[in-house]
Amino acid sequence: MIKRFRLCFYGMVQGVGFRYTAMHAANMYRLTGYVKNEYDGSVTCEVQGDEDAIDRFVATIRNGRFIDISSIDRTTMEIIADERSFEVRY
Repeated sequence: MIKRFRLCFYGMVQGVGFRYTAMHAANMYRLTGYVKNEYDGSVTCEVQGDEDAIDRFVATIRNGRFIDISSIDRTTMEIIADERSFEVRY
């Protein structure tokens, strides 16, 4: 079943390759959405796809070499039917 979540990651998540890792993981699990750094030092990601694939996406990011996630806020969003890719936003 296709789901879409907004994930807000907190901890050591900027300057550690987080967005590159998220982009790679999203492509690996065929997810769509985006990832971007926030001014408060957190990272926001909207991700859409199979819920199990999204769980694997989060696990892959958690295993990133220098990434240290202290918490994740997860909000269910409406599906964007015509979204076709995952991008890094600046």
